[in-house]
Amino acid sequence: MTAFPPLQIIRRRHPGVAAALALLASAAVVAAVPEPANAQQPATSTASASAAKTGHAEVNGARIHYAVHGDLASKQTPLLVLHGAFMSGEAMAPFVTPLAASRPVITIDARGHGRTGKVGGAVSYDQMADDAVAVLASLGVARADVLGYSMGGSTAIAMAVRHPDRVGKQVIISGAASLDGWVPEVLAGIAQMTPEMFAGTPMETEYKRLSPTPDAFPDLVAAIKHIDATPFAYSDAQLRAIPGKTMVILGDADGVTFEHAIKLFRLRGGSDIATATQGFMTAAPKARLSILPATSHIGVMAEAATIAAQVIPFLDDATPPMPAGFF
Repeated sequence: MTAFPPLQIIRRRHPGVAAALALLASAAVVAAVPEPANAQQPATSTASASAAKTGHAEVNGARIHYAVHGDLASKQTPLLVLHGAFMSGEAMAPFVTPLAASRPVITIDARGHGRTGKVGGAVSYDQMADDAVAVLASLGVARADVLGYSMGGSTAIAMAVRHPDRVGKQVIISGAASLDGWVPEVLAGIAQMTPEMFAGTPMETEYKRLSPTPDAFPDLVAAIKHIDATPFAYSDAQLRAIPGKTMVILGDADGVTFEHAIKLFRLRGGSDIATATQGFMTAAPKARLSILPATSHIGVMAEAATIAAQVIPFLDDATPPMPAGFF
């Protein structure tokens, strides 16, 4: 099946828009991408993306849909997983399945998305961050680690800035702490999007399948255009002040710039000179950086197993191993 039936036409007429459409992954696309044969496979358990407790939380004038995978009463710190634009919590199954093997995982459908459906008014990262914290509160979760992809990555940063006592570690996958962290041509393409360009695409199909307001897809397009046209930026001081540890992940052909990702990594405590000069680590670092080779923004979703294998030691605060024979 062709992922985007009208994409070839759009590419000829509006190359910038085609790039933006290709950048914004849908649930149908990412869920169907096979894992590479050489991807690292984390340990598995009986926990799975299909065994979930679902419901809605009444939050700030919206009914935010959530799913809980695993036991929130366990001693493990829960992990909140936040999806990207035009996606849903269900679309994050490639991450949920391996990560739920070792900890409870919570997914939510952001405002306007998935089973949450249409929510009136503009959408912002601050608002989505407040929504997520309110969902955690409704579930009795005082503090959670957070993994966010794309739009969800920026939301995770907003959560850590606005609610530092409610957020532990953060995994920022292809997300930005400011609007100028995105490749300018991508933002220019998003600005030209129209609902008609999505006709027949998996993005529109998945929205209609999941949403309680299936005719409101044009409102979602407008909301995404608004959030990607509205300048936002968390200051260097705000980012440095986040108490929890941070892992930054992106592809080497991502829509987020290298410069932005590396700056975020450094602001969060990465590039430690003492560690660099001694050549080894004696404790888990405050920040980690992973750049995936031959990987685009959507391609990141095909590397979920590899990413999970990197993320689990980070969430577990594991000290990187020393190779044998050096000392």
